[in-house]
Amino acid sequence: MQDQVTITINGIDLEVPKGEIIVESVKRLGLEIPIFCYHSRMKPVGMCRMCLIEVGFKQPDGTVRMMPKPQAGCTLGADKNMVILTDTESIREDRKGVLEFLLINHPLDCPVCDRGGECPLQNNTLFYGPSTSRYVESKRHLPKAFPLSEYVTLDLERCIQCGRCVRFTEEISGDAQLAFLFRGAAMQPRTFELTDFDSKFSGNVIEICPVGALTSTQYRFRARPWDLESRPSICTECSNGCNVWFDYRVDQMVRISGRTNEEINEEWTCDKGKFGQDYLNSKHRLRSALVRQSDTLVETGWAEAYGHIIDRFKGGGSAVAGLTSGRPSNEDLYLFKGLFKDAFESGNLDHRWYAHPPNDDVSHVESAIVDFEASPTIVIFGGNLAAEQPIVFLRIRKTWFKNGAKVIVASSDAQEADTFASKKIRYEAGKEPEAIKALKKELKGDFIVAASRSLYNLPNGQEVVAALKSLGGKVNLFATEANEQGALDIGILPENGMRTREILESCRDRTMKSLWLLQCDPFALWPDQELVKMALENVEFLVVHDIIKTKALQYASVVLPACAFSEMDGSYTNCERRVQHVQQILAPKGMAKPAWKAFGEITMRMLNAVPPFNADEVFEKLASEVPAFGKEPAAAG
Repeated sequence: MQDQVTITINGIDLEVPKGEIIVESVKRLGLEIPIFCYHSRMKPVGMCRMCLIEVGFKQPDGTVRMMPKPQAGCTLGADKNMVILTDTESIREDRKGVLEFLLINHPLDCPVCDRGGECPLQNNTLFYGPSTSRYVESKRHLPKAFPLSEYVTLDLERCIQCGRCVRFTEEISGDAQLAFLFRGAAMQPRTFELTDFDSKFSGNVIEICPVGALTSTQYRFRARPWDLESRPSICTECSNGCNVWFDYRVDQMVRISGRTNEEINEEWTCDKGKFGQDYLNSKHRLRSALVRQSDTLVETGWAEAYGHIIDRFKGGGSAVAGLTSGRPSNEDLYLFKGLFKDAFESGNLDHRWYAHPPNDDVSHVESAIVDFEASPTIVIFGGNLAAEQPIVFLRIRKTWFKNGAKVIVASSDAQEADTFASKKIRYEAGKEPEAIKALKKELKGDFIVAASRSLYNLPNGQEVVAALKSLGGKVNLFATEANEQGALDIGILPENGMRTREILESCRDRTMKSLWLLQCDPFALWPDQELVKMALENVEFLVVHDIIKTKALQYASVVLPACAFSEMDGSYTNCERRVQHVQQILAPKGMAKPAWKAFGEITMRMLNAVPPFNADEVFEKLASEVPAFGKEPAAAG
């Protein structure tokens, strides 16, 4: 346990861990020290001097000996008998002086700045700054709206040189793509030789920038913060299940921002999750049910669409199949499985698009994301971790950066994790078992292995997975899609039926009569494009049940519009088997309805069963049957 010391803040005695940054200590009393450069997840640097405080120490005779000059509260650690004053007349004057210098060249463009209304500089100026400006000279002028990347726009006139963005790339993401160029008033954050800022985590610098210097290219000039409504949600772009704030306006998604969850993403997001949600507003969203008449898809009602589906799938047995992915919610997947098992009497059901999945597929996850921080040794095996599991990558890098963990990277190609690996084992494709033998020699004591289910794309994938499990330690085969782990736990797998490849081949050979595609586009997911084309051309009846128009739509017999995660209540299971609940934020587009509701209505028509009333009812039934869902899901809020 960390040693405790007693300090005095504004006359109040307080016990805190020795060495705790004073900026954090004052929060225990509900007080605030204003900051710009300080960020609790990065090393303190004391660059902006906004956090100045008066500091002294109690002497044996009871007097207090004050330091001759104010100190930076963001770099000073708590120590025994320390006395802190955060709100003296001298400190108030110091803060006014700091803000006056920062505002000398800062443009007074708050009414048109995207940061206006949620800007720390604006807030600190109102609370701690001078009431008027003494500066009457001309301000500096620099290029406006300089594109650092596809997603991040730099306004140099607004930069206060706090260094947060530069330190993020050095300490958190580790790509070190930003650095300060030049000196004095000309100092600015830039990439080397003005190349694109192509970090997988570039969007985070927008959120941590304390002014409007770094803004989102997508969000720029789209709305004011007070025009937006914000609701808690989760990201469904990968399996990490990051907690996010979902900002919307007039039933349109406007932006996604990181939301703090210490056990998952802390407060970070990847660019795929932050900027990859624009499909929610796409003009290509499916808005109504469609049926094919001759060569044309025409709008129809849900009842007529159900009628066509029931005629083709009822009692279909081995001649009908369903393919889905890791994108639908747990409620969707559970009733999809029930529909095929009970109403269609078919075991031809699969969610896996890996080339060589095992017949006896089971989940293999032994670690939570936060567990990596306590591991002395971490092995990254196989694919690019930063691409497949971006938040797991950040957590592992944090463990190396702060705790000195040994990180071993074994892969066939270079990846971001190589930059901090203690040992790199590079192997040729197909030589994975030999690499695991070499890896075994490096392992001593406790360790965690981070790999993903993409290993099943390898011809020898099952052999590789077995070899990894034989290493000992905690071995994790993380899912890669948002709810792939949920699909595994629910059992969206063949039951005396066909796997994905076999289903596609049966469709191609015309032995499969009807196929249902639930939120999956085989053209995007399966490498053999010719097999997909022939399968969808030759199957007699094809249901495309999706959120957005896909390439498969041109082959569809019936099209059903589904709701996106933001348009329905539901739950998703992330890669660490954490079940998280989300609530509806936006209205469904057009006639779209949650997929689970459609499955319940079809089951009612075929089996005279009472359909579920809401998503909670579906989840309760799921939890009663599947042990992995037996506890209350974590709420998005």
